[in-house]
Amino acid sequence: MRSKRIIAATLLAGLVSGLFASGTAEAGERHRPDHDGTHAVFVQTNKPSGNTIVVYDREKDGDLRRVREVRTGGLGGATLGPPVDALASQGSLIFQNDLLFAVNAGSNTVTLFRVKGDRLERLQVIGSGGLLPVSIAVREDLVYVLNAGGAGAVQGYRLEKNKRLVPITGAHRSLGLNNTNPPAFATSPAQVGISPDGHFVLVSTKTLNIIFTFAIGRSGQLARQPIANTDEGGPFGFTFDTRGKLVVSETTANAATRFRLLPNGRLAQIGPSVPNGQTASCWIQRVGRFFYVANAGTSTISSYTIDSRGNLVLLAAVAAATGGGSIDMTTSGGFLYVQNAAAGNVQGYKVNRNGSLTLVTTVTGLPQFANGIGMEGIAAS
Repeated sequence: MRSKRIIAATLLAGLVSGLFASGTAEAGERHRPDHDGTHAVFVQTNKPSGNTIVVYDREKDGDLRRVREVRTGGLGGATLGPPVDALASQGSLIFQNDLLFAVNAGSNTVTLFRVKGDRLERLQVIGSGGLLPVSIAVREDLVYVLNAGGAGAVQGYRLEKNKRLVPITGAHRSLGLNNTNPPAFATSPAQVGISPDGHFVLVSTKTLNIIFTFAIGRSGQLARQPIANTDEGGPFGFTFDTRGKLVVSETTANAATRFRLLPNGRLAQIGPSVPNGQTASCWIQRVGRFFYVANAGTSTISSYTIDSRGNLVLLAAVAAATGGGSIDMTTSGGFLYVQNAAAGNVQGYKVNRNGSLTLVTTVTGLPQFANGIGMEGIAAS
């Protein structure tokens, strides 16, 4: 009898240890033996008491099924006076090459996870190199983090073969902003990105109407002084089209604009800015030949494409009405997934051949925007 009790106690201890092991703590996990967890959507809760990632299995029809919630080991945070998105940024959660990178704005750190299907293994929590990290860019073994607090800064890292981030000497650059910490929503920088050719780091700055470009050196270091490119529309999110041209969502003009990135780091506008008639056009996501802009103020998604003459054109001012304060977006398997911060949900849309959107899933129960802090950050495998 005593030996049976010992065996039972050992099994129980092993189960508890598995549930609460570092980097794999799971809340509300639901095992689904009929699903292999090949594709997943990850949602960052940005909780100030402890940031977490909620993991969903993505089914072939685009449906999402929640499987677990994993702690990042850091804290969520917020800018001052955000209207509906706490971090005022795009790219706070990035999936790349079976790795997931998350910002912990409230503790000035970045978390690196290894992704195995729908399971996350926490590998590292490292300082962000500044205050209030809000956006991450990854290309091959180079990682750059945008810190929005104070003067603002970009910090570069090398991703080593052992899957650890190591700061790069000469890759910490101040943006010279005159912000507090945390910064005001309107004046905080919005996104960091890397050009498709790997030659430049770009940073957008909203109401400052500037897109900075830093030349990247051979070892990942950044130019001491960036080139300041003016965009009077209020640049927020950005992405690149299939030809390497920059497409920017503009939150002041409520529009999208396309640029050519020149070899010297300067931006040359291609055609006129294309307004959509919505409010707070902040986030942009490319899905194939289409571009989708999330308009937080009107809780809508606008759609764009490049026409046969190479011009950016508006397909639909309202491709979808989300009804919940649309913010960040991601794509997976021909589906567009939208975070709705005010509603505390994520909606999934099928992207049709003509660029129109069909709602296929809505998952609820996520932290709703309250007291200036809400969920922010979404990525997919």
